[in-house]
Amino acid sequence: MRRVVFNQKGGVGKSSIATNLAAISANKGFRTLLVDLDPQCNASQYLLGREIDKVENDAMDFFEHSLAFKMRGIPPQEYISNTRFKNLSLLASNPKLGDLHSKLEAKHKIYKLREALDGLEGFDYVYIDTPPAFNFYTLSALVAAQGCLIPFDCDEFSRQALYSLLENVQETVEDHNDELRVEGIVINQFQPRATLPRQMVDSLKAEELPVMASYLSSSVKMKESHNESIPLIHYAPKHKLTQEFVALFDELHS
Repeated sequence: MRRVVFNQKGGVGKSSIATNLAAISANKGFRTLLVDLDPQCNASQYLLGREIDKVENDAMDFFEHSLAFKMRGIPPQEYISNTRFKNLSLLASNPKLGDLHSKLEAKHKIYKLREALDGLEGFDYVYIDTPPAFNFYTLSALVAAQGCLIPFDCDEFSRQALYSLLENVQETVEDHNDELRVEGIVINQFQPRATLPRQMVDSLKAEELPVMASYLSSSVKMKESHNESIPLIHYAPKHKLTQEFVALFDELHS
């Protein structure tokens, strides 16, 4: 199963959600790969911390090699890095990914990621983190995935962006990947005592949009786990937010 976490709006928790779900998957014994396609490298930093500088081959190398007529004989496994967490591997991002964007787009390389992931063996689940934009890397992720999760942070700007996002996903389904489906909208940084978030969620449900039943709360524990480069399932396994992530993972696999 390959799942992309996608939203064109920044700051909605894409990297945190992708990384923590991948970490939970690995902790449950599944061999899991996290693919980081965001040049901000947040997911990669989250898992590797300062060790990110020691990565030899990353997403930048993969896409740069894809521009050649042949992939220089490099198997997809060579771009994958191990992490210190059992069963969890990473295709790390690179700040220079943005420099390749126009070349990759011009040569229509949007199927290269799917081909590479098709060639990988041994992974039960793949989670893909994306940039906060609908661009080449996001489209490549949507083309490569079977499921799409949409983080939503309960404000009007997110709601307006949601409709455009859903249209882009549907267009990708029709043009490039008929296996892709929206698994659900993930309510993130939810504040149950505040009126606006409750009204916003009720409104999405009234429109019969696929809102996940498991909400993610706002908590300083998330920032703490970022600072320590340790996903919540390892940093604070009994914390409320961690258990909400576990509930979300279980809901996705029920």
